[in-house]
Amino acid sequence: MEVIDPNESSPSPALRSRSLAGILVKIRKKVCSRYVLKTVVLGQMVSLFICGTAVTSQYLAYAYKVNTPMLQSFINYCLLFLVYTVVLALRTGEDNFLHILKKKWWKYIFLGLADVEANYAIVKAYQYTSLTSVQLLDCVGIPVLMALSWFILHSRYRVIHFVAVAVCLSGVGAMVGADILSGREHNNGSNMLFGDILVLVGAFLYAISNVCEEYIVKNLSREEFLGMVGLFGTFISGLQLIIVEYSDIASIRWDWKIALLFVAFALCMFGLYNLMPIVIKVTSATSVNLGILTADLYSLLFGLFLFGYKFSVLYILSFTVIMVGFILYCSTPTYTADILPQSDSAGIDNSGLKVEENDLETPRVLRYIPEESVADVK
Repeated sequence: MEVIDPNESSPSPALRSRSLAGILVKIRKKVCSRYVLKTVVLGQMVSLFICGTAVTSQYLAYAYKVNTPMLQSFINYCLLFLVYTVVLALRTGEDNFLHILKKKWWKYIFLGLADVEANYAIVKAYQYTSLTSVQLLDCVGIPVLMALSWFILHSRYRVIHFVAVAVCLSGVGAMVGADILSGREHNNGSNMLFGDILVLVGAFLYAISNVCEEYIVKNLSREEFLGMVGLFGTFISGLQLIIVEYSDIASIRWDWKIALLFVAFALCMFGLYNLMPIVIKVTSATSVNLGILTADLYSLLFGLFLFGYKFSVLYILSFTVIMVGFILYCSTPTYTADILPQSDSAGIDNSGLKVEENDLETPRVLRYIPEESVADVK
Protein backbone atom coordinates (compact mmCIF):
# COMPACT_ATOMS: atom_id res chain seq x y z
CA MET A 1 0.00 0.00 0.00
CA GLU A 2 1.37 3.38 -1.04
CA VAL A 3 2.12 5.74 1.82
CA ILE A 4 1.35 9.40 1.09
CA ASP A 5 3.72 11.85 2.61
CA PRO A 6 1.65 14.64 4.19
CA ASN A 7 4.56 17.05 3.69
CA GLU A 8 4.53 16.40 -0.08
CA SER A 9 2.77 19.14 -1.99
CA SER A 10 2.32 20.30 -5.55
CA PRO A 11 5.14 22.30 -7.15
CA SER A 12 5.32 25.87 -5.97
CA PRO A 13 4.61 28.75 -8.36
CA ALA A 14 8.30 29.66 -8.28
CA LEU A 15 9.27 26.13 -9.37
CA ARG A 16 6.70 26.16 -12.17
CA SER A 17 8.01 29.56 -13.27
CA ARG A 18 11.58 28.22 -13.42
CA SER A 19 10.41 25.20 -15.45
CA LEU A 20 8.61 27.46 -17.92
CA ALA A 21 11.67 29.67 -18.18
CA GLY A 22 13.81 26.62 -18.91
CA ILE A 23 11.47 25.55 -21.70
CA LEU A 24 11.54 29.05 -23.21
CA VAL A 25 15.34 29.06 -23.10
CA LYS A 26 15.47 25.73 -24.97
CA ILE A 27 13.04 27.03 -27.60
CA ARG A 28 15.09 30.20 -28.01
CA LYS A 29 18.28 28.16 -28.44
CA LYS A 30 16.64 26.05 -31.15
CA VAL A 31 15.00 28.92 -33.03
CA CYS A 32 17.83 31.45 -32.67
CA SER A 33 20.72 29.10 -33.21
CA ARG A 34 23.44 29.92 -35.70
CA TYR A 35 22.34 27.02 -37.88
CA VAL A 36 18.71 28.19 -38.14
CA LEU A 37 19.69 31.81 -38.77
CA LYS A 38 22.13 30.76 -41.48
CA THR A 39 19.48 28.54 -43.08
CA VAL A 40 16.91 31.34 -43.08
CA VAL A 41 19.33 33.83 -44.63
CA LEU A 42 20.47 31.41 -47.34
CA GLY A 43 16.88 30.37 -48.06
CA GLN A 44 15.79 33.97 -48.55
CA MET A 45 18.78 34.62 -50.82
CA VAL A 46 17.54 31.76 -53.00
CA SER A 47 14.05 33.33 -52.92
CA LEU A 48 15.46 36.66 -54.10
CA PHE A 49 17.17 34.99 -57.06
CA ILE A 50 13.89 33.29 -57.98
CA CYS A 51 12.15 36.63 -57.59
CA GLY A 52 14.68 38.15 -60.02
CA THR A 53 13.96 35.51 -62.66
CA ALA A 54 10.19 35.94 -62.21
CA VAL A 55 10.25 39.74 -62.42
CA THR A 56 12.50 39.88 -65.48
CA SER A 57 10.44 37.21 -67.28
CA GLN A 58 7.20 38.96 -66.44
CA TYR A 59 8.54 42.34 -67.53
CA LEU A 60 9.65 40.87 -70.86
CA ALA A 61 6.14 39.51 -71.39
CA TYR A 62 4.36 42.59 -70.00
CA ALA A 63 6.30 45.38 -71.72
CA TYR A 64 7.73 43.72 -74.83
CA LYS A 65 5.45 40.70 -75.46
CA VAL A 66 8.45 38.36 -75.32
CA ASN A 67 7.59 34.84 -74.11
CA THR A 68 10.67 32.66 -74.60
CA PRO A 69 11.20 30.60 -71.42
CA MET A 70 13.27 27.98 -73.20
CA LEU A 71 15.66 30.55 -74.68
CA GLN A 72 16.12 32.10 -71.24
CA SER A 73 16.85 28.70 -69.70
CA PHE A 74 19.19 27.85 -72.58
CA ILE A 75 21.38 30.88 -71.77
CA ASN A 76 21.66 29.74 -68.15
CA TYR A 77 22.59 26.18 -69.11
CA CYS A 78 25.23 27.56 -71.48
CA LEU A 79 26.76 29.54 -68.62
CA LEU A 80 26.81 26.40 -66.45
CA PHE A 81 28.43 24.50 -69.31
CA LEU A 82 31.11 27.14 -69.86
CA VAL A 83 32.02 27.25 -66.17
CA TYR A 84 31.39 23.89 -64.52
CA THR A 85 31.55 21.45 -67.44
CA VAL A 86 34.91 22.97 -68.35
CA VAL A 87 36.02 22.57 -64.70
CA LEU A 88 35.11 18.87 -64.89
CA ALA A 89 36.95 18.53 -68.21
CA LEU A 90 40.14 19.90 -66.62
CA ARG A 91 39.99 17.45 -63.71
CA THR A 92 42.21 14.40 -63.47
CA GLY A 93 41.61 11.12 -61.68
CA GLU A 94 38.44 9.11 -61.24
CA ASP A 95 36.14 12.14 -60.95
CA ASN A 96 37.14 13.65 -64.29
CA PHE A 97 34.63 14.47 -67.00
CA LEU A 98 35.16 11.43 -69.24
CA HIS A 99 34.96 8.98 -66.33
CA ILE A 100 31.70 10.52 -65.08
CA LEU A 101 30.23 10.61 -68.59
CA LYS A 102 31.16 6.99 -69.28
CA LYS A 103 29.62 5.59 -66.07
CA LYS A 104 26.63 7.88 -65.44
CA TRP A 105 25.66 9.46 -68.77
CA TRP A 106 22.13 8.01 -68.81
CA LYS A 107 21.45 9.18 -65.25
CA TYR A 108 22.46 12.74 -66.05
CA ILE A 109 20.40 12.74 -69.25
CA PHE A 110 17.37 11.89 -67.09
CA LEU A 111 18.29 14.59 -64.56
CA GLY A 112 18.86 17.19 -67.28
CA LEU A 113 15.55 16.34 -68.92
CA ALA A 114 13.69 16.63 -65.60
CA ASP A 115 15.32 19.98 -64.81
CA VAL A 116 14.72 21.52 -68.26
CA GLU A 117 11.12 20.38 -68.53
CA ALA A 118 10.28 21.44 -64.97
CA ASN A 119 11.40 25.00 -65.73
CA TYR A 120 9.51 25.03 -69.02
CA ALA A 121 6.27 23.49 -67.72
CA ILE A 122 5.82 25.96 -64.84
CA VAL A 123 6.51 29.05 -66.96
CA LYS A 124 4.33 27.77 -69.81
CA ALA A 125 1.46 27.06 -67.41
CA TYR A 126 0.95 30.79 -66.79
CA GLN A 127 -0.28 31.14 -70.38
CA TYR A 128 -3.11 28.65 -69.83
CA THR A 129 -4.22 28.69 -66.21
CA SER A 130 -4.68 31.19 -63.41
CA LEU A 131 -2.14 32.55 -60.94
CA THR A 132 -4.05 30.93 -58.08
CA SER A 133 -3.85 27.49 -59.69
CA VAL A 134 -0.10 27.83 -60.26
CA GLN A 135 0.56 28.92 -56.68
CA LEU A 136 -1.61 26.21 -55.12
CA LEU A 137 -0.76 23.28 -57.39
CA ASP A 138 2.96 24.10 -57.32
CA CYS A 139 2.86 23.31 -53.58
CA VAL A 140 2.11 19.68 -54.49
CA GLY A 141 5.84 19.40 -55.12
CA ILE A 142 6.60 19.66 -51.39
CA PRO A 143 4.81 16.45 -50.23
CA VAL A 144 6.08 14.72 -53.39
CA LEU A 145 9.61 15.83 -52.49
CA MET A 146 9.20 14.57 -48.93
CA ALA A 147 7.94 11.20 -50.20
CA LEU A 148 10.82 10.85 -52.66
CA SER A 149 13.30 11.83 -49.94
CA TRP A 150 11.77 9.17 -47.67
CA PHE A 151 12.24 6.35 -50.20
CA ILE A 152 15.34 7.47 -52.11
CA LEU A 153 17.38 9.35 -49.50
CA HIS A 154 15.91 7.43 -46.52
CA SER A 155 14.99 10.68 -44.82
CA ARG A 156 12.87 10.40 -41.69
CA TYR A 157 10.72 13.19 -40.32
CA ARG A 158 9.43 14.09 -36.90
CA VAL A 159 5.94 15.36 -36.14
CA ILE A 160 7.22 18.93 -35.97
CA HIS A 161 8.27 18.76 -39.63
CA PHE A 162 4.77 17.84 -40.79
CA VAL A 163 3.34 20.62 -38.62
CA ALA A 164 5.84 23.08 -40.12
CA VAL A 165 4.90 22.08 -43.68
CA ALA A 166 1.20 22.55 -42.84
CA VAL A 167 1.97 26.02 -41.43
CA CYS A 168 3.87 27.00 -44.58
CA LEU A 169 1.09 25.78 -46.85
CA SER A 170 -1.46 27.74 -44.82
CA GLY A 171 0.70 30.80 -45.47
CA VAL A 172 0.47 30.06 -49.20
CA GLY A 173 -3.32 29.90 -48.80
CA ALA A 174 -3.26 33.37 -47.22
CA MET A 175 -1.15 34.62 -50.14
CA VAL A 176 -3.62 33.24 -52.68
CA GLY A 177 -6.47 34.89 -50.78
CA ALA A 178 -4.57 38.19 -50.85
CA ASP A 179 -4.08 37.85 -54.62
CA ILE A 180 -7.81 37.40 -55.13
CA LEU A 181 -8.77 40.31 -52.86
CA SER A 182 -6.20 42.65 -54.40
CA GLY A 183 -7.29 41.89 -57.96
CA ARG A 184 -4.18 40.05 -59.18
CA GLU A 185 -6.36 37.09 -60.08
CA HIS A 186 -7.82 38.64 -63.23
CA ASN A 187 -6.77 36.01 -65.75
CA ASN A 188 -8.71 32.76 -65.72
CA GLY A 189 -6.56 31.26 -68.45
CA SER A 190 -7.38 29.99 -71.91
CA ASN A 191 -7.24 26.29 -71.04
CA MET A 192 -7.17 25.84 -67.29
CA LEU A 193 -7.14 22.03 -67.30
CA PHE A 194 -4.09 21.89 -69.56
CA GLY A 195 -2.39 24.62 -67.50
CA ASP A 196 -3.10 22.79 -64.25
CA ILE A 197 -1.63 19.59 -65.68
CA LEU A 198 1.50 21.51 -66.69
CA VAL A 199 1.86 22.82 -63.12
CA LEU A 200 1.51 19.35 -61.63
CA VAL A 201 4.02 17.91 -64.11
CA GLY A 202 6.44 20.75 -63.37
CA ALA A 203 6.07 20.32 -59.59
CA PHE A 204 6.70 16.58 -59.86
CA LEU A 205 9.76 17.09 -62.08
CA TYR A 206 11.13 19.76 -59.74
CA ALA A 207 10.81 17.28 -56.86
CA ILE A 208 12.76 14.66 -58.82
CA SER A 209 15.43 17.19 -59.78
CA ASN A 210 15.80 18.46 -56.20
CA VAL A 211 16.11 14.96 -54.71
CA CYS A 212 18.77 14.05 -57.27
CA GLU A 213 20.54 17.33 -56.57
CA GLU A 214 20.55 16.67 -52.82
CA TYR A 215 22.00 13.19 -53.32
CA ILE A 216 24.72 14.43 -55.69
CA VAL A 217 25.89 17.46 -53.69
CA LYS A 218 25.96 15.51 -50.41
CA ASN A 219 27.59 12.36 -51.74
CA LEU A 220 29.57 13.49 -54.80
CA SER A 221 30.21 17.17 -55.50
CA ARG A 222 28.49 20.41 -56.39
CA GLU A 223 30.73 20.81 -59.44
CA GLU A 224 29.68 17.44 -60.83
CA PHE A 225 25.99 18.29 -60.50
CA LEU A 226 26.29 21.73 -62.12
CA GLY A 227 28.71 20.53 -64.80
CA MET A 228 26.57 17.62 -65.97
CA VAL A 229 23.31 19.60 -65.74
CA GLY A 230 25.01 22.32 -67.76
CA LEU A 231 26.09 19.82 -70.41
CA PHE A 232 22.82 17.96 -70.92
CA GLY A 233 20.64 20.97 -70.10
CA THR A 234 22.32 22.95 -72.90
CA PHE A 235 21.77 20.13 -75.39
CA ILE A 236 18.14 19.43 -74.42
CA SER A 237 17.02 23.06 -74.08
CA GLY A 238 18.82 24.03 -77.29
CA LEU A 239 17.09 21.30 -79.24
CA GLN A 240 13.71 22.15 -77.71
CA LEU A 241 13.93 25.90 -78.34
CA ILE A 242 14.60 25.22 -82.04
CA ILE A 243 11.46 23.09 -82.16
CA VAL A 244 8.99 25.12 -80.06
CA GLU A 245 10.33 28.70 -79.90
CA TYR A 246 11.96 29.36 -83.26
CA SER A 247 9.17 31.66 -84.51
CA ASP A 248 8.92 33.49 -81.17
CA ILE A 249 12.66 34.18 -81.13
CA ALA A 250 12.62 35.34 -84.75
CA SER A 251 9.85 37.85 -83.99
CA ILE A 252 11.75 39.60 -81.16
CA ARG A 253 12.64 43.20 -81.98
CA TRP A 254 15.95 43.37 -80.20
CA ASP A 255 17.14 46.51 -78.46
CA TRP A 256 19.39 47.22 -75.49
CA LYS A 257 16.51 47.10 -72.98
CA ILE A 258 15.40 43.62 -74.05
CA ALA A 259 19.01 42.44 -74.10
CA LEU A 260 19.54 43.86 -70.60
CA LEU A 261 16.49 41.99 -69.30
CA PHE A 262 17.81 38.75 -70.81
CA VAL A 263 21.17 39.36 -69.15
CA ALA A 264 19.49 40.12 -65.80
CA PHE A 265 17.44 36.92 -66.04
CA ALA A 266 20.51 34.86 -66.94
CA LEU A 267 22.53 36.27 -64.02
CA CYS A 268 19.69 35.61 -61.54
CA MET A 269 19.22 32.08 -62.86
CA PHE A 270 22.96 31.41 -62.82
CA GLY A 271 23.17 32.73 -59.26
CA LEU A 272 20.23 30.53 -58.27
CA TYR A 273 21.85 27.39 -59.69
CA ASN A 274 25.14 28.24 -57.97
CA LEU A 275 23.58 28.92 -54.56
CA MET A 276 20.97 26.16 -54.49
CA PRO A 277 23.43 23.24 -54.09
CA ILE A 278 25.22 25.09 -51.28
CA VAL A 279 21.98 25.59 -49.35
CA ILE A 280 20.78 22.04 -49.99
CA LYS A 281 24.08 20.63 -48.69
CA VAL A 282 23.76 22.64 -45.48
CA THR A 283 20.05 21.83 -45.05
CA SER A 284 17.91 19.66 -47.33
CA ALA A 285 15.88 19.99 -50.51
CA THR A 286 12.62 20.06 -48.53
CA SER A 287 13.65 22.92 -46.26
CA VAL A 288 14.88 24.92 -49.27
CA ASN A 289 11.54 24.46 -51.03
CA LEU A 290 9.73 25.67 -47.93
CA GLY A 291 11.97 28.73 -47.73
CA ILE A 292 11.42 29.76 -51.35
CA LEU A 293 7.65 29.95 -50.87
CA THR A 294 8.32 33.62 -50.05
CA ALA A 295 9.62 34.29 -53.59
CA ASP A 296 6.13 35.24 -54.82
CA LEU A 297 5.87 37.81 -52.04
CA TYR A 298 9.18 39.41 -53.04
CA SER A 299 7.94 39.48 -56.63
CA LEU A 300 4.82 41.26 -55.38
CA LEU A 301 6.94 44.07 -53.89
CA PHE A 302 8.51 44.71 -57.30
CA GLY A 303 5.10 44.33 -58.94
CA LEU A 304 3.73 47.19 -56.85
CA PHE A 305 6.01 49.54 -58.78
CA LEU A 306 6.42 47.79 -62.14
CA PHE A 307 3.01 46.25 -62.81
CA GLY A 308 0.62 48.29 -60.67
CA TYR A 309 -0.24 45.52 -58.19
CA LYS A 310 -2.41 46.41 -55.22
CA PHE A 311 -1.17 45.77 -51.70
CA SER A 312 -3.04 43.75 -49.09
CA VAL A 313 -2.32 43.26 -45.38
CA LEU A 314 -2.77 39.53 -45.99
CA TYR A 315 0.58 39.53 -47.81
CA ILE A 316 2.33 40.48 -44.55
CA LEU A 317 0.38 37.77 -42.73
CA SER A 318 1.29 35.26 -45.43
CA PHE A 319 5.00 36.12 -45.25
CA THR A 320 4.96 35.85 -41.45
CA VAL A 321 3.19 32.48 -41.44
CA ILE A 322 5.52 31.02 -44.09
CA MET A 323 8.61 32.20 -42.20
CA VAL A 324 7.28 30.77 -38.91
CA GLY A 325 6.72 27.40 -40.58
CA PHE A 326 10.15 27.54 -42.25
CA ILE A 327 11.94 28.33 -38.97
CA LEU A 328 9.92 25.65 -37.21
CA TYR A 329 11.02 23.10 -39.80
CA CYS A 330 14.69 24.11 -39.55
CA SER A 331 14.70 24.15 -35.74
CA THR A 332 14.69 20.34 -35.57
CA PRO A 333 16.91 18.49 -38.07
CA THR A 334 15.53 15.51 -39.92
CA TYR A 335 17.43 12.24 -39.72
CA THR A 336 18.18 9.21 -41.88
CA ALA A 337 18.07 5.54 -41.03
CA ASP A 338 21.64 4.26 -40.77
CA ILE A 339 22.97 0.75 -41.36
CA LEU A 340 24.61 0.63 -37.95
CA PRO A 341 23.37 -2.28 -35.78
CA GLN A 342 20.85 -1.30 -33.17
CA SER A 343 21.61 -1.73 -29.48
CA ASP A 344 19.72 -4.06 -27.20
CA SER A 345 18.08 -1.17 -25.36
CA ALA A 346 14.39 -0.58 -25.79
CA GLY A 347 13.13 1.92 -28.31
CA ILE A 348 15.09 3.48 -31.13
CA ASP A 349 18.83 3.68 -30.70
CA ASN A 350 19.96 7.18 -31.53
CA SER A 351 23.36 5.85 -32.58
CA GLY A 352 21.59 4.18 -35.48
CA LEU A 353 20.37 7.52 -36.74
CA LYS A 354 22.27 10.40 -38.26
CA VAL A 355 21.29 14.00 -38.81
CA GLU A 356 20.42 14.60 -42.44
CA GLU A 357 20.60 18.37 -42.51
CA ASN A 358 24.40 18.34 -42.22
CA ASP A 359 27.28 16.21 -43.38
CA LEU A 360 28.56 14.82 -40.09
CA GLU A 361 31.77 13.51 -41.60
CA THR A 362 33.53 16.84 -41.04
CA PRO A 363 33.68 18.78 -37.77
CA ARG A 364 33.35 22.01 -39.76
CA VAL A 365 29.71 21.23 -40.55
CA LEU A 366 28.92 19.89 -37.12
CA ARG A 367 29.05 23.32 -35.61
CA TYR A 368 25.89 24.30 -37.48
CA ILE A 369 23.79 21.66 -35.74
CA PRO A 370 21.73 22.89 -32.77
CA GLU A 371 23.18 21.75 -29.45
CA GLU A 372 20.16 19.65 -28.58
CA SER A 373 20.37 17.79 -31.89
CA VAL A 374 24.06 17.02 -31.45
CA ALA A 375 23.32 15.57 -28.05
CA ASP A 376 20.67 13.34 -29.57
CA VAL A 377 23.07 12.04 -32.20
CA LYS A 378 25.72 11.26 -29.63
